[in-house]
Amino acid sequence: MKDRTLRFVAYALVGVLSAVVIAGLEYVTIDLLLEDLLHAPLWRQAVSPGVGLLIAAILLRYLGRGLSPATSEEYIAAYHERKDRVRIRDLIARLPAGAATVGGGGSLGLEGPSIYAGATIGASIQHWTKNLFRDKDSKALLVAGAAAGVAAVFKAPATGVLFALESPYQGDVARRALLPALIASASSYVTFVAFFGTSEIFEVDLNLVGTASEVLQFDRAELWGAAIVGLVAGIGAVVFSRTLKMAKSISTSVAPYQRIIGGGIILGGIVLLTDWLYDGIPLSLGPKSGDNVLEWVLSTDHSLGLLLLLLGIRMVATSVTVGAGGVGGVFIPLAVMGLIAGRAVGEVVGDDTALLLFPFIGLAAFLGAGYRTPLTSVMFVAESTGRTEFVVPALIAVAVSQVVVGGASVSSYQRDTRSGHLERRFRLPVTSALQTDVDTLTREATLNDFVWNHSLRRKELSAVIVEDGRYLGVCKVHDASNIERDQWNVTTVEAIMLQINPARLSMTLREATLFMEEQDIEQIPVTDGTGRFVGVVTEEAILKLDEILEETSGT
Repeated sequence: MKDRTLRFVAYALVGVLSAVVIAGLEYVTIDLLLEDLLHAPLWRQAVSPGVGLLIAAILLRYLGRGLSPATSEEYIAAYHERKDRVRIRDLIARLPAGAATVGGGGSLGLEGPSIYAGATIGASIQHWTKNLFRDKDSKALLVAGAAAGVAAVFKAPATGVLFALESPYQGDVARRALLPALIASASSYVTFVAFFGTSEIFEVDLNLVGTASEVLQFDRAELWGAAIVGLVAGIGAVVFSRTLKMAKSISTSVAPYQRIIGGGIILGGIVLLTDWLYDGIPLSLGPKSGDNVLEWVLSTDHSLGLLLLLLGIRMVATSVTVGAGGVGGVFIPLAVMGLIAGRAVGEVVGDDTALLLFPFIGLAAFLGAGYRTPLTSVMFVAESTGRTEFVVPALIAVAVSQVVVGGASVSSYQRDTRSGHLERRFRLPVTSALQTDVDTLTREATLNDFVWNHSLRRKELSAVIVEDGRYLGVCKVHDASNIERDQWNVTTVEAIMLQINPARLSMTLREATLFMEEQDIEQIPVTDGTGRFVGVVTEEAILKLDEILEETSGT
């Protein structure tokens, strides 16, 4: 009972600490830096994103000792990996780098650093109190911390729980972390709203589109329209996922200074273009340009062309910010793109209900398709707007977008579904079960040496033949029985040597196991790229239960 109580305290502590850190981060980034930038002269708005990228790069390289700009991706990767991937010391570089990127006008969201901060705090507390959690899932507080991060930055506790559980997989959820995530998310929300109040992220004013009633009414036409929004959002999410992947690929092949200069120039050009096209409103800066994007999108006097152009501008600005090494998340950028895509469909339909309903339906569909988190996206719409009328049409749109998006995702580390211990074990590299201390034979060894001195002594039915460090083949006891017993003294193992194809160091255990099955052997030799023998992998090493549990603990 005592341990249970202490665990609950640990869950709540993760939420409280995460909220305090994120509250400080949001105050500096949004209230001080970005708010000032949105009212700054145009030249400063154009220069600021590049300066933010430069500061972020310096912080990651020197303060973070070469850290990558990844944040929310680090949570997903850490969930699937056994090694310690998120560390408290890395927060010192990644959080200021996120503040510089987003506060400088980069088109990313603070949810990335917030999720990373919460996950890091949670994983660290579980590491420091590991005796308290020795019989629990080793990733429980990692998930709880991620939930706390989302709950704080969006003031949406249910969204935090669902995102932390859904985001590691495209078609599954994390297990054994629901209770920790619930407690951490709730405590984080309560702590955060003590600093910033309980207002919604997206304030919905029905009077913007001339709807005077308190409740938004919709009928079958709007439900069919929601399906169309889901189709458009799914296509848009695929385009954005591929654009983002291309940007990440380009960034790895370009020198850092080229990324920063090129990214700064492009983002500055986008600021100038947006200022010209949209009457001086800075719609490309920050995650949602304060409330400028929401107000502009919900206004009724914009052409379809300007809406689609803004969607393209936001896609390019976000992709360039990521490709140039910016630190931040794409959760809010996806939501903003969904707002615009839904509003574009509403413009085609043309009635008041569609103009207000479809942007938020598009938000859910685009976000759910981009991150493959359908439940999170629907809950986020309900919590961030405070309007439950959006839930049913949002579910329809999200379901359609999930079908359209296929296997695309903005995350490189998500897995399709949760797998069992053996399946995860088989994905490990062959080196994880490699035995290097192996007794081998030379080609001159006699069958007597092989059978009596090697096989019976080691209880092995086969042996690897090696000469001058190079793998030659394998001999089996069964094949020795084909030779007359009185000839064993003068017959060498070369006479029964089989040319068994060896496994390579680059293989997985699944590939090595297939080699063993195809060639009917219980152990397979492993060679390096030059053909030199490095060891063997045996069936026993692969299937040993305690090693399976150790290698896959918490994943």
